[in-house]
Amino acid sequence: MKIYIKFIVSLFFKSFFYVLVVMTSLVFILNLLAEIDFFRDLNIGASYTLFLSFLNSPDMIFEMFPFIFLLTTQLFFIKLLKNNEIDVLKYSGLKNSKILFILSIVSFISGVLIIIFFYNFSSNLKNIYLELKSKYTVDGKYLAVVTKNGLWIRDKINNKILVINSSKIENNYLIGNFITEFDSEYNVLRNIKSDKINITNKEWLIYDGKIFNKNNYELKSEIKLLTNFDYKRIQTLYSNLSSLNILELYELKKNYEKLNYSTTEVNLQLLRLITVPIYLFLMTIFASLIMFKIRRLENTTLNISLGLFFSVIIYYINNFFFVLGSTERISVTISIFLPLLLLTMTNGLMINKINEK
Repeated sequence: MKIYIKFIVSLFFKSFFYVLVVMTSLVFILNLLAEIDFFRDLNIGASYTLFLSFLNSPDMIFEMFPFIFLLTTQLFFIKLLKNNEIDVLKYSGLKNSKILFILSIVSFISGVLIIIFFYNFSSNLKNIYLELKSKYTVDGKYLAVVTKNGLWIRDKINNKILVINSSKIENNYLIGNFITEFDSEYNVLRNIKSDKINITNKEWLIYDGKIFNKNNYELKSEIKLLTNFDYKRIQTLYSNLSSLNILELYELKKNYEKLNYSTTEVNLQLLRLITVPIYLFLMTIFASLIMFKIRRLENTTLNISLGLFFSVIIYYINNFFFVLGSTERISVTISIFLPLLLLTMTNGLMINKINEK
């Protein structure tokens, strides 16, 4: 490897490490304040809130990587400009386009490694975090998950616990259902089997239900069952997909398809993860071009402020299209790739005469 490549890569990762440490510290503090506020009315020790903050921080850091790379690139150029090292590189025959090429390739490769290693690490910690914290949430008694065996719901209402399994969803109906009703001590009260349940309202209407009670059963044409779930709530169930790794997301997508459940959120998450290296690649190019344009500004604070300003704009543009995709106003592909296309076009407009800067 050529000496100038080693120098550029080394300086870039030193800047990356510095920005990462600062951002991680800020994220950890913000997480800690949020956990303290959450547990303010509960008798929870400080060590537990510290542990939860640690578990949740990597997921937030992962979400911030595009902006971490933007700030890293800015810091990289600030160091080069401060010591006039960029001019030395230029006099040695190294063009700005070559520096840009090296940084963008390093960012792309880093993005691939982040997806393979860091995301799996953060998703595992996020999963542990959600399991631990769910014990203290108001909705902890409610649970709805999708597996290869269909939709599973655990509900608690009127001192009774319901465990419901359905093979799939069709419009406002659950198809292929088996319901077990327990008392508060988990003693079985009855089982209900039905091919079709109307879940338009929270008071479900069970058609042609077969009620099993001990060794006996009876048939009823209609049974009303009060729950905390209706069709709207089931279709918009919150699932923290960041707690699943890529293989688990693909498995979840298959299960959703079997259940006839909307896969929009899963497709968005998968496509967003796949495009992370491209996003980091484009953000590095964008930050580099900005620094080439404003290299005459000696105020470091102003440079960083500009980076933060552009980070906020890019964040809101991405979030806007992500919401449009999740609500199916536009296709999933467009919601992910259109912001990247806009960033690419912006880079294309700024890259003109880069070697003259």
